[in-house]
Amino acid sequence: RCGEECQADRLMNLCPACEKPLLARYDLTEAARTLTRDSLAKRESSLWRYEEVLPIQTRAAQIRLGEGWTPLLHAQALGEEIGCPKTLIKDESLNPTGSFKARGLSAAVSRAVEIGVRRFAMPSAGNAGGALAAYVARAGAEAYITVPRETPQANVTEVQFYNARWELVAGHIGDAGRVARERAAEEGLFDLSTMKEPYRVEGKKTMGYELAQDLGWKAPDVVMYPTGGGTGLLGIWKAFEEMAAMGWLTDDRRPRMVCVQSEGCAPLVKAYDEGKDRIEPWPDPQTIAAGLRVPGPYADDLILQVVRQSGGTALTVSDDEIRAGVREMAELEGVFACPEGAGTLAALRTLLAQGAVDPEGTIVLLNTGNGLKYLDLLGEP
Repeated sequence: RCGEECQADRLMNLCPACEKPLLARYDLTEAARTLTRDSLAKRESSLWRYEEVLPIQTRAAQIRLGEGWTPLLHAQALGEEIGCPKTLIKDESLNPTGSFKARGLSAAVSRAVEIGVRRFAMPSAGNAGGALAAYVARAGAEAYITVPRETPQANVTEVQFYNARWELVAGHIGDAGRVARERAAEEGLFDLSTMKEPYRVEGKKTMGYELAQDLGWKAPDVVMYPTGGGTGLLGIWKAFEEMAAMGWLTDDRRPRMVCVQSEGCAPLVKAYDEGKDRIEPWPDPQTIAAGLRVPGPYADDLILQVVRQSGGTALTVSDDEIRAGVREMAELEGVFACPEGAGTLAALRTLLAQGAVDPEGTIVLLNTGNGLKYLDLLGEP
């Protein structure tokens, strides 16, 4: 935000000058000497195939569980149903711990451990906590995770099995974040909260690299992104900027980034509709999509900037639409989407009805996790 430069070998949370998110920058000319489109054909099927544009400095420091390189599925039956034949589903449920959170936490924990951190703190609405606990267990490190009481039970159980320290907190993710920060300050733990350290977004950006590679080094026309903290939305956009700088893309197009939120917690949509650059914290957030129950995303200004710069938009969906989307994606495509991912289908229906997207365009629905983790919230099919 302010242009301050910081040394990459010192792990930091926020910019010391403006206290806003730090973003990693690379010598892309140097990276492109070995990281080429042709070289990728011979590399492993994981996010680590893009290691030159990831922050970890040595391969020995890469903490791995098989993250990344998830399928991009042609949703043919679903596309026919909604009148959008090139609908695709990027299915992140196949990641370790069942969600895209594995990407960000793999990169962030790997880099922090490489620099010397062994003890972490983080709030989570569900899937991020499980991912952190898994990678910390893999690294032989420690984690303290705070979760709102309404977090899906599967996520809480997952954290317990990984033997991380955890605490249920009354309220929402913001309240859990306050408790996590207090414990981090008391015990000297490193805070891995969303967009309050620079490297979770680096792991998430590999979704953008994979999309481009799967589409023949072209951007999809639209990416429908379920937006809580917005790390992946920023990461995908960052990836296309980096690929353009390395000369990988076949044209100058970028994807239109669509921010999808729940009617019960939509601070970004409200700010977008009102033409504002910053959000107002959402009072009493309520939705079955736990990952969208984020009343005050910290990188709000960056998210709104990317949505507008990309020619995208922001809109809400209801919990009833989310439940219907879970069922429809399962019945028609065999994808048991998480509520957040299913919300992208409802949002796409709305945009098609409004004529806001080209029904012949290539449109990606980002399914961020596995619906099996939400059985206690979804109810009977």
